[in-house]
Amino acid sequence: MRIKEIENKEAWERFLAGCSEKTFLHSWNWGTFQEKLGSKVWRWGIYSASELVGVALVLKVKSKRGTFLFVPHGPIVKGPKAETLEVLLQELRNLGTRERARFIRIAPLWSRDKAHGDIFEDLGFRQAVLHTHPEVTWELDITPSSEELLSAMRKTTRYLIRQAERNKDLRIVQSIRADDIKLFETIYRETALRHTFVPFSHTYLESQFSIFQQNNEIALFLAQYQGKVIAAALVVFWQKSAFYHHGASLSQYARIPATYLLQWEAIKEAQKRGCRMYNFWGIAPDIKDKADIAKSKHPWAGLTLFKMGFGGVRKEYVQTQDFPLSPTYYLTYLFEKMRKARRRL
Repeated sequence: MRIKEIENKEAWERFLAGCSEKTFLHSWNWGTFQEKLGSKVWRWGIYSASELVGVALVLKVKSKRGTFLFVPHGPIVKGPKAETLEVLLQELRNLGTRERARFIRIAPLWSRDKAHGDIFEDLGFRQAVLHTHPEVTWELDITPSSEELLSAMRKTTRYLIRQAERNKDLRIVQSIRADDIKLFETIYRETALRHTFVPFSHTYLESQFSIFQQNNEIALFLAQYQGKVIAAALVVFWQKSAFYHHGASLSQYARIPATYLLQWEAIKEAQKRGCRMYNFWGIAPDIKDKADIAKSKHPWAGLTLFKMGFGGVRKEYVQTQDFPLSPTYYLTYLFEKMRKARRRL
């Protein structure tokens, strides 16, 4: 096997179109978005003879925890995983030395089982303390009709959608205007304060929107109550799947079921665009079914119940893996350990 940089967007996206497990975090546009933010990006193709059997989007990340190389929701491979990862690791180690990285971080979309875990362990990886992107997600097959989807939902979810549809003061507006990101940010920052997380910057949100909008792969959904925006969702549409990437709502309007109607309208839009799957993004890792909700102390427990109410299945991937390149990696390990404790994750 050998690795060669891919410089053609069509070739990259065509390979991914033939893969089942993937998210937009490995799309060509995600790399372009990261470049716009100032990150170094490498798009590697992994070849067996002349056949492309895998791709890896590699980002150079500079943060308080130190510089590292990151492969988000990848690599995406069709060939033998152990052999592919071994070849990729060698190339990443070489790149890490040149870029003075502390460590390599890989967040694979490989099902969480012993066989996949052993592949990483045998190569010297260790489980990361924190993950940047979801390792456990909630996904809904949206190929059935709207009525079939509604009938499969949790009774409360279905009721609140119907109630919201009857509310004449509530409406959902879909926007593809980058300027409307400011409307989203107003409630996004209030949501961040309420749930004690660090919000993404205006530059981050506006850049993501503008890059994906060039290919009509993103939309902003705004819930207006009596003319005021009280909830919003940023949804990415990519390769027959829709991804609920960012969301926000105002707590003082919690009794108005705007978020339920917001998701329902986003799902219906995804169907119109020919999507087959709606990805609700991350959920609490300790919740496998409704019975676990009451026992969970995870800060995402309520959000997880909300997402599960629409129907769907839980997807669990191999936990994010780190490969140390320097003794300073262990300073990062301690830093992330403390951050995880503060966030109660």
